[in-house]
Amino acid sequence: MSASGLIEHERYTCAIGALQSVVAIPRAVPILHSGPGCGTMVQGFYERSTGYAGGSTSPCTNFSETEVVFGGAERLRSIIANTYRVLDTDLQVVLTGCTADIVGDDVASVAGEFTEQGRPLVHVETAGFKHNNFVAHSDVVCAVVDQYVDGFVGDFLPRSDKALVNVFASLPYQDPFWKGNLREYKRLLEAMGLKVNILFGPESGGVAEWRSIPAANFNVLVSPWYGLPIVEHLERKYGQPFYRFGYPPIGANETTRFLEGLAAFAAAQGAPLDERRVHALIAHEEHGFYEEIDNLATFLLEFRYGLPNHVHILHDAGYVVGLSRFLLHEVGIVPKEQFVVDNTPEEFKAAIRSDLAATSARREIPLVFDPDAGTSQRVIRGLAHEGRGLIIGSGWDKELAKEKGYDFLPAAAPCPYRLVLTTNYVGFSGGLRVIEDLYDVVLGSYA
Repeated sequence: MSASGLIEHERYTCAIGALQSVVAIPRAVPILHSGPGCGTMVQGFYERSTGYAGGSTSPCTNFSETEVVFGGAERLRSIIANTYRVLDTDLQVVLTGCTADIVGDDVASVAGEFTEQGRPLVHVETAGFKHNNFVAHSDVVCAVVDQYVDGFVGDFLPRSDKALVNVFASLPYQDPFWKGNLREYKRLLEAMGLKVNILFGPESGGVAEWRSIPAANFNVLVSPWYGLPIVEHLERKYGQPFYRFGYPPIGANETTRFLEGLAAFAAAQGAPLDERRVHALIAHEEHGFYEEIDNLATFLLEFRYGLPNHVHILHDAGYVVGLSRFLLHEVGIVPKEQFVVDNTPEEFKAAIRSDLAATSARREIPLVFDPDAGTSQRVIRGLAHEGRGLIIGSGWDKELAKEKGYDFLPAAAPCPYRLVLTTNYVGFSGGLRVIEDLYDVVLGSYA
């Protein structure tokens, strides 16, 4: 971060960006108690993120000078009521912006008026000056659990379904591959014999699925730090333990490790898993993965002098570790200096460094934590490594790669230079997709 405290090329949004976590719940609608630019800002950052009613289409109180002077509670009350009239929704979530939190509007009281009428309404403080959307995602999920899901605990007794798990992984829209990733987690876990609450995206059962959260036997968290407050909260609230994997499992090595660890944890929690079924699943997926790797042999031999041999990654902590491990061990591209740009809290940095260091016992992988990606870019400009380089980052890094003469793979938000719909980067198939995307870029440079 610069001496002035300014951040250049920011890779995340302020807390109200967690409205996208609401948008990712089928038939849920965020209501912004904020200035008119907040939703537009979020939409501009993520692009193609409108969902059911997100981005610039989100209902908003358009907080102005009048509300600053006289308060915005009445305006909020009117917007909520009109939203119910206009939109057919299963859940509404009020998110507050900076001005509303500074003024001190009693949002909880206004929300209470509607919940007393039986309306499914949740409120969350998401003022941008408090934290970023990585943190606010947990705030939103915990608020939905406390203010809505908990009302159905009588129907879904805690830990009453030994085969059911709740999965918390990719942050909706912040991870460009979130839809495909969540679909792949659900597919793999169901193939193991578990039932899965995936909660977000088209594979989710929507609000009805959220109601069953307490019934899950345990929770699964794939994250180096973000989302940890969710599973810790559920552990305190419903007594649900959690299995945590610190980074996205990409490719055969890490996905096998993820599934074997999960299977052992599930068995310890009394989940009805067939060990033979789990081993058969892993063997089948590994066979398909390595068959495609074998098919690459001729291509790799022919292009061995024209392929990237080292990589710099500018991403959140999970992808920096997950991609580094995959590229080194299963693609043969050496991770050089890596850059975590998600503003990781200090207490998690040591564990992330340890995960990355475990990638190789023979070489050290330098790791920089800095939310100021502009600073990271300046560091890369000053580096010199032999061979053909690769940068994996956001749209901000395209010109940097061009300056360095490196290949460039856009894989982080903001991501305006590629269209991602249902692509996944996790799992066995996700590893193959990373290889496809990477070598598509390389082959395109020969055109």
